[in-house]
Amino acid sequence: MKKLICFLASALLFIQCGKPKAQTSEGSGQANNSSNTKNLNVSILIDLSDRIDPEKNPNPTMEYFQRDIEYIKAVNKGFLNHIKTKKVIQLDDQMQVFFNPEPSNPKTNELTKELKVSFDKNTTKDNIDLVERKYTSLPLQIYQSAIKDKQYVGSDIWEFFKNKVKDYCIKDNHRNILFILTDGYIYHKDSKFSEGKKSSYLTPELVKSLKLNSSDFKTKIQDSGLGFIKANDELENLEVVVLGINPAKGNPFEGDVIKEYWENWFKEMKIKNYQIKSADLPSNLEPIILKAISGKN
Repeated sequence: MKKLICFLASALLFIQCGKPKAQTSEGSGQANNSSNTKNLNVSILIDLSDRIDPEKNPNPTMEYFQRDIEYIKAVNKGFLNHIKTKKVIQLDDQMQVFFNPEPSNPKTNELTKELKVSFDKNTTKDNIDLVERKYTSLPLQIYQSAIKDKQYVGSDIWEFFKNKVKDYCIKDNHRNILFILTDGYIYHKDSKFSEGKKSSYLTPELVKSLKLNSSDFKTKIQDSGLGFIKANDELENLEVVVLGINPAKGNPFEGDVIKEYWENWFKEMKIKNYQIKSADLPSNLEPIILKAISGKN
């Protein structure tokens, strides 16, 4: 009897294994969590401080504001590549641009609204072409306007993470990716404070005053409890890519200190998936940007 039961169980297992796998609701045999079928919620936070000023921070190879514009184009390219892989009925994707604080120039704010785009089952090829044109031309207008006005509002990235990131950048049932275009320094007069050895800001002057200019900078940061004040918590559903780290001259470890501050900050806020990249040429960073959006290893 036992032998008969074992034989029947083995036969049943063989039949089940031989059956073809059922297709998922999201496409041809792809898993529900497949990165190229998931809905995307892509945000771009731009540090519109004087870091983009070609007079104050010139770069003969390629100005920093021009690099930003090309980074944005690469983000848009990756986003549209994702859109094109999906069936129209599956579309539920969006992309937007933020500043913090908002620029005082009404024209800039209007252009920003134009860059908030979404795709759903009513999307047509014309919609896709329109978004491509917008992200090709409008960012340049924003940067040109900011440079011409010279009303640089600073970079209140800390406050953005504290009060806005969950509402603006995290959406249920989506891959939420936030690209931050910044030199890595954070400063705004309305959010400048300290708690013990931690601060809401990071400037070249602060790095200098803390004497983080030697190879043991990481030990000093850990032993002294230095870093950014935690601005939020439970951000597991947010992926972050920081682009444009540009340390001040004179300290060979300045860039490493900036990245250490950001990494520790992200870990404390439970952000598991993040990248922090220096202000490299767009041709070098585009593959990284596209890979981050595609989710492919």
